[in-house]
Amino acid sequence: MIRPRRQMGELGVSEPQSMHELYEKLRRKKMVFRHVCEVGVYRPEAAHFVDFIRQGVRTTLVEANPEAAAALHAAFNAQNVSIHAVAVWDTHGTLTLSNAAASTFATALPSSPALENDHHRIHDGNTFEVPCVPFSTLDDGSIDLLGVDIEGGEWYVLKHLHSRPKVLCIETHGKYYTNPFLAEITQWLHSHGYALWYKDGSDSVYIQRGLFPVSLQDRTITALAELSIHWDKFKRRFKRSASVYQH
Repeated sequence: MIRPRRQMGELGVSEPQSMHELYEKLRRKKMVFRHVCEVGVYRPEAAHFVDFIRQGVRTTLVEANPEAAAALHAAFNAQNVSIHAVAVWDTHGTLTLSNAAASTFATALPSSPALENDHHRIHDGNTFEVPCVPFSTLDDGSIDLLGVDIEGGEWYVLKHLHSRPKVLCIETHGKYYTNPFLAEITQWLHSHGYALWYKDGSDSVYIQRGLFPVSLQDRTITALAELSIHWDKFKRRFKRSASVYQH
């Protein structure tokens, strides 16, 4: 995960700047949300939807790490916030996670930002087990803004999604990392009527097709983000080729 610059919010926790920018972009479009959901929050200072919590919007937070979930309970003790201390997966049961702080991920995944970008190594000393459920058990069909950042497992949220949010923010890339289920995610979004709004350093933001026009500025932001993605991957291939040549 790429952690953006933060600013302090009124709830006493800092907010990821890129998500505050999303909030401001939606506010300028006079978008109204009744139920927002963030899957993969980590700790309170990493929570993306603090602006909505402050406004009193119904907010669902899902966090698999039990210590981080306990911190969320302590920080967001409000009637409009519900917190679920479970992992989202394809099935009910128990899931093994590898502890990589904000980039903690399911060991069953073929790829994650920690593995690709941080050279993280899975071993018995940094793994732990948590309960897991399909997202359908948490989704009552009313979510209209959804953010998903679970380090490679985002597809399992979409696969079992009952709601049809107006806006979806999904971690799809970052430096050397590409979401291992990007093809499935892209196909689902296309078949369910979503269009790309814009990309940043790690997330792709989608809207229901026709919700509002995508501006030239947003298209430019996306083009620059994609250029950066391709450049990072080129540098990685070049470094690997140079290493092989030197040996």
